[in-house]
Amino acid sequence: MSNYIPVLMLLALMVIMAVIMLALTTLVGPRRTNPAKELPFETGNLPTPGHAHQRYPVHYYLVAILFVVFDVEVAFLYPWAVKFRDMSLEMGTFVLVEMLVFLAILFVGWLYIIRRGVLGWK
Repeated sequence: MSNYIPVLMLLALMVIMAVIMLALTTLVGPRRTNPAKELPFETGNLPTPGHAHQRYPVHYYLVAILFVVFDVEVAFLYPWAVKFRDMSLEMGTFVLVEMLVFLAILFVGWLYIIRRGVLGWK
């Protein structure tokens, strides 16, 4: 139990410091308010009145999904490239062909979305 005493002391010190800092900012901090600070944050634009449940074009979701697909592809490709050098000649050839098939499938998908005009902004 004596091994945990420094950890418990550090934890108690952190809690005490957090309480002191919150109390000081509440007591000593400025009480100025600003109407702009009271508004909800919406990317720097003033909120516009209207219905909150407006429809968005599907195009935004398609672009987001495509970003995730190609981002995961790069995340998959980087560790493969790092380990590729350590593989034997027989295993390396199989893994190289396997990765080329994977990239070919992604390339065909990319050509399909380009041909369909998914990435074209109007």
